[in-house]
Amino acid sequence: MANIKSAKKRIEVIERRKTENRLIKSRLATAIKKYRATLTSDVTEAEKLIPDLFSLIDSAKSKGVIHANSADRKKARISLALDKAKASK
Repeated sequence: MANIKSAKKRIEVIERRKTENRLIKSRLATAIKKYRATLTSDVTEAEKLIPDLFSLIDSAKSKGVIHANSADRKKARISLALDKAKASK
């Protein structure tokens, strides 16, 4: 445990940021799972989820929770999955 006041504050800040980052990542993962589940059952409904999903990804990217390349890769894979689902149906 830290003895210096500034070190104690840093520990508190780190814990708070870690909790916020975990919340954002969890919300993003849940949204992606929901999208994938919807994609298998109803393509038009999944298409409606994309703007909100892309917004969540961009928000996490701008906050530095996920890397920019990771965010772009997620968006590309989501779009690719939608295109494949449209082509198959």
